[in-house]
Order: sequence, then C-alpha cells, then structure tokens
Amino acid sequence: VQLVESGGDLVQPGGSLRLSCAASGLTISNYAMGWFRQLPGKEREWVAAVGWNGGSTRYADSVKGRFAISRDNAKNMVYLGMNSLKPEDTAVYFCNAVVGTPTTWVNVLDTWGQGTRVTVSS
Repeated sequence: VQLVESGGDLVQPGGSLRLSCAASGLTISNYAMGWFRQLPGKEREWVAAVGWNGGSTRYADSVKGRFAISRDNAKNMVYLGMNSLKPEDTAVYFCNAVVGTPTTWVNVLDTWGQGTRVTVSS
C-alpha cells in the first residue's frame, strides 16, 4: 500500500489550496477515507473524513466551513479543498483510510505517506 500526498505550498492567510492523495495497492472504494495533519511539535490529528461513496463528510471543528473533502473512486484519489487558510493551519497533511469512533476518526492503515506541507504565512 502506498499513499502519496501532494499540493502543499506556502500561502498567505486567507488563501486557498487543494491537496491530493493518490492511493496504490489499496481500493479506496472499500473504505471511508480521511485527512490528518501534524502541526509543528504536536501529534497527528484528524481533520476530515468522507464516506466510501462520497455521500457523507465529517470535519474537525477547527476546519468546519473552510475545508471540503472529496474523493474520486475511479481514480483512487482523495482531495482536500482548503479555503480561508489561517496560520494555525500550518502543518504536514496526510491521508489514510479511516474508521469512526465515538469521538473522532482514526486511521485504518499503519502505512502513512510522507505528507504534504502547508505553510500559511504572510
């Protein structure tokens, strides 16, 4: 299994980005998929999740209303649209298959990609 994230960049506050995640060795249509991020000096945290057919989405409170997760099962791709970016969104972003718990979403796969770095700064 390989997960390859891309699309990160340096962007000014208020800007937008679209992250992509390409999965290989894994049929993502069998899974809910999600995005996580790791802020400097912090543990990785869940950001967004999308159901197997894209029909349902969930977001962490910190990104709700600003980020949008989507998927293309035919291409085995997952995306994260990011708007109104804030300096506190600065992090390395990762994708993974996910499963819901009573309080959050957690990764299904032990494998992680290298992530893609998002820096929000003026």
